[in-house]
Amino acid sequence: MTAQASPSVDPGFVDNLTQNFALQFLDRVAASGDREAYRYPRGEAWESVTWRQAGDLVTRLAAGLLSLGLQPEQRVGIASSTRYEWILADLAVMCAAGATTTVYPSTNSEDTAYILGDSECQVVFAEDDDQIAKLTEHRGDLPHLAKVVTFDGTTDGDWIIGLDDLAKLGDAYLAEHPGIVEETARAIPADQLATLIYTSGTTGRPKGVRLLHRAWVYEGTAIQVQDILDESDLQFLWLPMAHSFGKVLLSAQLACGFPTAIDGRVDKIVDNLGVVKPTFMGAAPRIFEKAHGRIVTMQAAEGGIKEKLFLRAFDTGLKVGRLKREGKSVPFLLGVQHGLFDKLVFSKVRERFGGRVRFFISGSAALNAEIAEWFNAAGILILEGYGMTENAAGATVNLPSSYKIGTVGPALPGSEIQIGDDDEVMLRGPHVMAGYHNLPEETAKTLTEDGWLRTGDKGSIDAEGFLTITGRIKDLFKTSGGKYVAPSAIESKFKAICPYASQFLVFGNERNYVVALVTLDPDAMADWAKENGMEGASYGDIVASEPVQEMVKGYVEELNSQLNRWETIKKWKLLDHDLTVESGELTPSMKVKRNVVEENNKSLIDSMYSG
Repeated sequence: MTAQASPSVDPGFVDNLTQNFALQFLDRVAASGDREAYRYPRGEAWESVTWRQAGDLVTRLAAGLLSLGLQPEQRVGIASSTRYEWILADLAVMCAAGATTTVYPSTNSEDTAYILGDSECQVVFAEDDDQIAKLTEHRGDLPHLAKVVTFDGTTDGDWIIGLDDLAKLGDAYLAEHPGIVEETARAIPADQLATLIYTSGTTGRPKGVRLLHRAWVYEGTAIQVQDILDESDLQFLWLPMAHSFGKVLLSAQLACGFPTAIDGRVDKIVDNLGVVKPTFMGAAPRIFEKAHGRIVTMQAAEGGIKEKLFLRAFDTGLKVGRLKREGKSVPFLLGVQHGLFDKLVFSKVRERFGGRVRFFISGSAALNAEIAEWFNAAGILILEGYGMTENAAGATVNLPSSYKIGTVGPALPGSEIQIGDDDEVMLRGPHVMAGYHNLPEETAKTLTEDGWLRTGDKGSIDAEGFLTITGRIKDLFKTSGGKYVAPSAIESKFKAICPYASQFLVFGNERNYVVALVTLDPDAMADWAKENGMEGASYGDIVASEPVQEMVKGYVEELNSQLNRWETIKKWKLLDHDLTVESGELTPSMKVKRNVVEENNKSLIDSMYSG
């Protein structure tokens, strides 16, 4: 069964894509020169940059890379958090015909050295002294690394230079070779390597995914031709640019021409939304779960008439939302109530996100449908999409004009989806990777001879082409009673029920019942502690307290009432810490490393089956 999305969009646009990502950028500079391209924080203020200003600086940096002898497809690493300079560096690499290798700033020095060594990086952009230290420690393991360019770190005038130093090298090179950057960009074929993104993985060494120029150009253009975004929009970008989701949003910006406000500090997202007032933002589900939990618990703490008004408003909003999605008319009195609640309650919720958001895009993991419906009730549309690094992140997406909550939308125009053996989702199109770097056997396992990408995800496609993901094939487990359990579905359901939840991990493979490990959100629990006489107590003491244990017990019982008998959680334990990237239990894109958590807590899980 094969589905092709957006029948209103002629897939013939794929035959007329811009030749490469570098030209996509240079064409945008030429078309939108004096319009705002980027803004970024400088102190307490935000500094704005036009497309022409960005283009001039990228040209200088690209010429600097060429002056260092960079050859087509040679790799250049970027080890940095999300910031304006990250984007400048990536665009410069593209315009110099190199290939960007991304490294999360949280990656340890050993894995950083492995990624940069395996990709044979010639140059690395390093954010600061912490990133430089990782390179210095493993310099002997990086024989190809000739130069380090730092954004904020300490230079030595030789191996380590600053961004301004690279631009000056570019100035000198341009004086001798005027027009060299555009000439270089125009010579890049569509099937040239653009990016090496190493999947964080849950076991073993990360794998380098080889993504070509055509993949990124296609991703942005596929969004543009669907008329979702245009120059009047404003994006807020905080996502890790080392992740493919972030790069897709950069490609969409080049294709559509909207400005982007950039700040990768996760703890500043809500504050920044209030200042920037964007029209859209991409995010992982954890951001929406956290925002939902924060708003719900704050309202519950107020109690009284305000809480009753809040609950009544959302009950009304959910009814109206369901009627509209079903194509039914809203009864007059219900519509009047909804209008009143919109002014009293929903407008204040929207204001927390800046008040201008047309939609959010959720990706990188599954979003619980109940949380999406809750936001929708408040007039905040979350469009869920789907993809993976191996297909340049974007494979499907719901549209503002056509969406189904609980699905990840139809395929992007010009690409295909089919459901294979074991209900495996398979993808084909210009966005699919060329293969894994230096891993031909792994590539052969993942790509079929006729170009289909095996995703490892289970799913189904409805009559209108909307894809629903039901879980990872390898994550499904069977109880000793022979019943299959999809843990991700249970886990996301608990997060929608419990506003204090951070993580809920279900186990029970070949066991006679299902158990769970639970972590609570530290910020939410700090607020709970203030309201319950435990202010200042440690996270461990708070979650170990009897009131919290009883509270979680109530939420687990509510969850169990919605599950099949064999899925119900018979026993559970609260961990004394939340999962973090630093502990190695989360990937940098906020996905749980299930096997790491299971191994770290093996004795605790076993104890729930003893006796």
